[in-house]
Amino acid sequence: MKIWKAFAGIAIGASLAASASAQGVPAVSDIVETEYGQVQGLAADGIQRFLGLRYGAPPVGDLRFQPPADPASWDGIADATGMGAPCMQAYSPSGSRVSDFTRQMNTLFSTESEAKIDNEDCLFLNVWTPGTEGSRPVMVWFHGGGYAYGSGGWPAYDGANLARRGDVVVVTVNHRLNLFGYLNLTDIFGEEFAGADNAGNADLVQSLEWVRDNIAAFGGDPNNVTIMGESGGGSKVSHMLATPSADGLFHRAIIQSGPGVISGNAEQATGLARELLAEAGIETVEQLRAAHPEHLLSAMRAVLARHGEGFGGPNFGPIVDGNYLPRNPFVPTAPEQSNDIPVMIGWNKDEMTLFTASQPWFGLIDDAALDRMAATFGENGPALIANYREENPDYSPTHIANRAMSARFVQGSYILADAQARAGAPVYMYRLTWETPVNGGIFRSPHTLDIPMMFDNVELSRVLVGPGEAPQRIADQMSEAWISFARTGTPSSDHLPDWPRYTPDSRMVMQFDLEPNVADDPERGAREILSGR
Repeated sequence: MKIWKAFAGIAIGASLAASASAQGVPAVSDIVETEYGQVQGLAADGIQRFLGLRYGAPPVGDLRFQPPADPASWDGIADATGMGAPCMQAYSPSGSRVSDFTRQMNTLFSTESEAKIDNEDCLFLNVWTPGTEGSRPVMVWFHGGGYAYGSGGWPAYDGANLARRGDVVVVTVNHRLNLFGYLNLTDIFGEEFAGADNAGNADLVQSLEWVRDNIAAFGGDPNNVTIMGESGGGSKVSHMLATPSADGLFHRAIIQSGPGVISGNAEQATGLARELLAEAGIETVEQLRAAHPEHLLSAMRAVLARHGEGFGGPNFGPIVDGNYLPRNPFVPTAPEQSNDIPVMIGWNKDEMTLFTASQPWFGLIDDAALDRMAATFGENGPALIANYREENPDYSPTHIANRAMSARFVQGSYILADAQARAGAPVYMYRLTWETPVNGGIFRSPHTLDIPMMFDNVELSRVLVGPGEAPQRIADQMSEAWISFARTGTPSSDHLPDWPRYTPDSRMVMQFDLEPNVADDPERGAREILSGR
């Protein structure tokens, strides 16, 4: 009788699932056995989605500011139908009315929404796969937002289209951020907290270990793993290339608008930690462990506000500690452990417009004002302005200023590419030059524009990429190149010309545009100005 009821239950369940699928309701995924227990998500349009999978124990209580630990095993089938919580977000709303565009962009990069649901218990990852059988290339995405905010659950990072297009497995990762992932406590509270300074990056290593040990059950090949990320995510990829504990956990790397060539300074990080603890009124380990996370965030915001928030100011991120991270990632040379890892690296032509378009001067400065601004861009400011005026005679003073501000992305990308190529690894460089028409075209080719293209998520990203067929043409180029690189270590697409390797002697760059082309050192002027030669 019990056996008959069990089979009847299975039959009824299968019948209900078939009925639901026929009515447009997502079907359930396969049940997958991980090393910690079984999981089940949902399936639709040929892709199985396993969301909110734990790869680490909740880093709370005694595990706060400690290296990540393995999650506990479980009985039964764990739910994998919804995202896990993002880490506590350092994002601070301005308090003033935001633009309609900013509000609409929250549908892609849901920073303000995630600030409502963030949590210290954040070590989750998401998997999109065409099927749990087989052995497909694995593409692991580290999110942007610097080391301050963001998550692998941002809608812009939905991996379904990329997984479907390339027959690959896509993984996105949440990890500890800001003070929770990068608080240098060793000189304050001793060796018990030696891992606090780089805990957020240790989380990333833990996620890659989870991929190594579990991804085969999701149809992925643990011996063909590409790590990739944009902005802060690109810096995280750069750091993984130089992190000894990450050695052997991945096989290719893609760095988008976020070259991480140097890391933080331990002494400065200790000073920032002391300021935060003083602001929070914390003097003992017991107080540190008992402090409410929102109280710690408030103290952090107060400290950073005193230093002036923004690019170039002090912040909480990975540091060279002589142990977990023994050296700067790519200065003075590429890390020896990764000198055989193929790297694809690039940037968008007008990165900084995304950040400066809300400034009161945007669109209003003239040439005289631009000349006055040049000194604020550093000692190379006047030379950069002159260079971009010559290169872009059709640009307004506002967009010339933004090109000069964006040059730091150019500089870091060349430093990293040169170092990795000199080490002997295959390097491929790109530049996104296609310009989005949204908001009257004021952004041109801004920061983040590459994300909906390489994820092949044009339709859900119209707020950023605009209407029409043109964005999909760029997405075809980029998503296929990313997939090709993940599969073979060489980027290619039927929509692109042949993409030659980059070397310091032949600085060939693929330019993504409606008519893609390969350019010889297209940022030579800025590169020579910034390198001093």
